[in-house]
Amino acid sequence: MFQIDQTIVSEEVIQKDFVCNLSACKGECCVAGEAGAPLEPNEVAILKAIYPKVKPFLREEGIAAIEAQGTHIETDLEELETPLVNGAECAYVTFTKEGVASCGIEDAYNAGEVDFRKPISCHLYPVRLQEYSKFTAVNYHKWPICDDACSLGKELQVPVYKFTKEALIRKFGEQWYEELEAVADHFRKD
Repeated sequence: MFQIDQTIVSEEVIQKDFVCNLSACKGECCVAGEAGAPLEPNEVAILKAIYPKVKPFLREEGIAAIEAQGTHIETDLEELETPLVNGAECAYVTFTKEGVASCGIEDAYNAGEVDFRKPISCHLYPVRLQEYSKFTAVNYHKWPICDDACSLGKELQVPVYKFTKEALIRKFGEQWYEELEAVADHFRKD
């Protein structure tokens, strides 16, 4: 672990390789699991505001789930998440003709309808954040459904921090990322 500003970063973010391999996993991360995507408090208001523009990009099942549960939910542990369709996939999930999961929010963003790409937790994956009172932990999350992404990342020699560069800059800023790169350059030489 090492510190950059108010973050503690796991060395695995530098050591592990990762490149999403949608042709292999079909976007299973948006479908599998027992919870929706983690949301930051500021994202709750954003989702409420953009929902009318995102709605045309969503499936009927997703719209029904959002209209029944809201644009977000709060868990028993007071965590904020995207709602699920019947306890399964994220309500914002769409599927291509080939059956690959996509994000309706990101579809609306790519179409120029909204300026919010998707929740930061989705954009950062496989990086997961844990907020503490004095710092944020920046960790690599290993999930067996992403084994193909790990293999592809290793084949292409793309470390997690490079794969998630845009999202890390979105979350922490350019200067923070430059410091991460400097640590990574030093770390990978050793």
